Formats: sequence, C-alpha cells, structure tokens
Amino acid sequence: MPVVETSVQNYQKCIDECNRCMQVCEECFNSCLKEDDVKARAKCLSLLKDCADLCALSAKFMAGNSDFAKQLCGVCAAACDACANECAMFKDTHCQQCADECRKCATECRNMATM
Repeated sequence: MPVVETSVQNYQKCIDECNRCMQVCEECFNSCLKEDDVKARAKCLSLLKDCADLCALSAKFMAGNSDFAKQLCGVCAAACDACANECAMFKDTHCQQCADECRKCATECRNMATM
C-alpha cells in the first residue's frame, strides 16, 4: 500500500490554531505572573510554557511537512488538554480565554494526528 503524503495545505487549519494557542498561552503566562496569587499558579505557569512551546513546534513541523508532524500534534493535544484543565481553575478572564483556546487547539491537533 503506498504511503499518502499529506500536503501542507491540509495542515493549515491546525497550523493557524497552534499559532493562535501559542500566542494566547504566552499572553496568559505574562498575565499570570502579575497576579497576587502567582505562587498558586506554579503548575499553570509551567503548563502554559509547555503548551506554547509544543504549539509553536507543532506548527513548525506541519509547515515543513515533517514525517513527525502527526505524532507531535498528538503530544500537543495532550499538553493543550492539561493546560486547559489547569487554566480553567482560575477565574480571571485571561485564564478562562486561554482554557477555551487550548481546548480548540487540542481538538484540532487530535483531528490532524488522526488524518
């Protein structure tokens, strides 16, 4: 059975979603650092960085049509889920918006990973 190559155009929706999620996670990270309860957000801050980094790397791998893009998107989906769950525990707007964006990205990455 021949291997079917996925074109970068097929990745575009996921690339855009990963880039959007990366930006929202970076913004949330910076906002969390300014909150009074910053110490209570240690796990959230760590997950925000992991999620932002994995989203950026996933977008890069998809843009380069890497053979490892699908696997990386699976890992990215897991990081986005974890970040969404953690951010959802904080009631400020930036964390709630980040949780929503992470959920969207996780869904898109899961879709891409099973393409």
